[in-house]
Amino acid sequence: MKNINLPREFLKIAKAITNKRAKIVIEHILKHGYITTEDLEAKYGYNHPPRAARDVREAGLPLETFRVKDKKGRSIAAYRFGDFTKIQQNKLSGRIIFPKDFKKDLLKIQNGKCAICNGSFELRYFQIDHRVPYEVAGDDILLNRNLSEFMLLCGSCNRAKSWSCEHCLNWKREKTPNICNRCYWGNPDNYLHIALRSIRRLDILWAEMEVASYDKIKVLANKEKSPLPDFVKKILDKNIPN
Repeated sequence: MKNINLPREFLKIAKAITNKRAKIVIEHILKHGYITTEDLEAKYGYNHPPRAARDVREAGLPLETFRVKDKKGRSIAAYRFGDFTKIQQNKLSGRIIFPKDFKKDLLKIQNGKCAICNGSFELRYFQIDHRVPYEVAGDDILLNRNLSEFMLLCGSCNRAKSWSCEHCLNWKREKTPNICNRCYWGNPDNYLHIALRSIRRLDILWAEMEVASYDKIKVLANKEKSPLPDFVKKILDKNIPN
């Protein structure tokens, strides 16, 4: 069934969105009433349909997910516009607009360092990121702006986190926030897994005067013809008491 009697303000915001994926989803829903994951994959060539739906949500329009049958009778996800009263007016071009003090407060909490790699950067190079991805947490994470639910990441770590999260089964299927809270990407200081895999990770940066130490370690690793990460693990194993 097609959506009818859409509020004028809703249509104005919907038609002003320029993000390509979001625009395709919006125009399809306006024409057909909803869009399925099958439509997104077969008709528009998107191999990860939930990301296209996320683009719409992050642009400020509410979407709700429901189930339909595909051509083979299998149950698949579909998206249609949700509660019009929940249009998020605090977003611009698909990004959430945070007060300047919000970012400064996060920088102070993290001692000016990236939450993942512990690298020091100027404030402008940091990106505010949800500890629990929007795709999992939903609208609550936008409405309740608690500092504890966000962190600052450098661009490199933010991209790495996005790739890992989007390939995690919790992102694709379960969508359980507590699983994300126990993941390295959501809580790097106290985690049980990385994207549901039993992994421990340590990101180390050598900066300024520390670079000389890194160069020495690299020379030793090259002499043993050992990859640098393996060589560092070997050093640590030798110096850890049994």
